[in-house]
Amino acid sequence: MQSADKSNGTLWVSLGMLLIAASVVALIKAWPILFPDVVVELTADPMCDLRAGPCVTKLDEGAQVSLSIEPRELPTMTPLKVQVRVQDLRAESIEVDFSGVNMQMGFNRFKLQHDSATEFSGEGMLPVCVWDAMEWEAKVLIDSRRGKISVPYRFITARQGVPLLGAGT
Repeated sequence: MQSADKSNGTLWVSLGMLLIAASVVALIKAWPILFPDVVVELTADPMCDLRAGPCVTKLDEGAQVSLSIEPRELPTMTPLKVQVRVQDLRAESIEVDFSGVNMQMGFNRFKLQHDSATEFSGEGMLPVCVWDAMEWEAKVLIDSRRGKISVPYRFITARQGVPLLGAGT
């Protein structure tokens, strides 16, 4: 009987070690996706109001990044048309990452299609939130020759029937 108990113990230790090894490999593979290596990280423009139209951010050396999201009401759980335009910046690829400012909302990153040398578009979706109003940040992640550039844009969503106060602030 001692031999059977010893075999069971060895089996559980082996399974535990295998689980730890698989977790480490998954973490190593996911790290660059969850935490991209950003070389230029800007701050959000408090005057930006995505409900009014595209927001434009100026980078150094005259480059510009513009973000537009439709429908302008920015509803949750509805497909959103996302468009990014760049000027005086060569972008190899662009992703948009939606994240809650005050609440973790999971992984909500969408890769945009390369429409032309300066335009990228695609669809994304905001998850539903339990709060009446939620502040979001849409990070435009641009892969360029200089490295990854992060351009944030902030906005607020509200549940239907809840007045939206402080939009664009």
